[in-house]
Amino acid sequence: MKVKFLKSAPSINEAIEPNFTEVALLGRSNVGKSSFLNAFTNQKIAKTSQTPGKTRLINFFEVEDEGKKYILVDLPGFGYAKVSKSMLKEWGKNLDEFLKNRFNIKLFIHLRDARHPNLDIDNNVDEYLKSFLRKDQQILTVFTKIDKLKQSELAKLKREYPNALFVSNSKKRGIAEVKRKINEILWGEYENNKTYSE
Repeated sequence: MKVKFLKSAPSINEAIEPNFTEVALLGRSNVGKSSFLNAFTNQKIAKTSQTPGKTRLINFFEVEDEGKKYILVDLPGFGYAKVSKSMLKEWGKNLDEFLKNRFNIKLFIHLRDARHPNLDIDNNVDEYLKSFLRKDQQILTVFTKIDKLKQSELAKLKREYPNALFVSNSKKRGIAEVKRKINEILWGEYENNKTYSE
């Protein structure tokens, strides 16, 4: 997999041209989104921070995987950000406009913390995405930090969310499955069920 940073944009007006299929990455602040990005790309492309809500721009990365190319869109984390209400309102407006009007987004990856699987903020985001989801779009729920769970807790979570994927960014568990699922959703059953190394 080859990954190249393209641009950071404060709003849809400054976004890159929508020439490729896009995958939008969403997650509340401190869900481990930057760590997920680094594990997913196997390189340090996102800065991890102890301060939640650090990402305030829409970041675009070009991903080339087995000859297939798409754009990974890293969106600002929602909730917890220590910024003014006016800035939060501006973020919300920009994100709402971007998510609803960006016609080439085919997949929304919603990161959720495996230790807190049923937070209202995540349930609201899920409902929000479903409220305007087109027939050519899908939502993929990915639970992070599964290394923090006991086996019994993880088994229970898998029963509750049978269509979700489960990853540990630090141990890079489940990352290969996420890559495979993205390719399956974007391009149909992936050729010869190619396998990925973790």
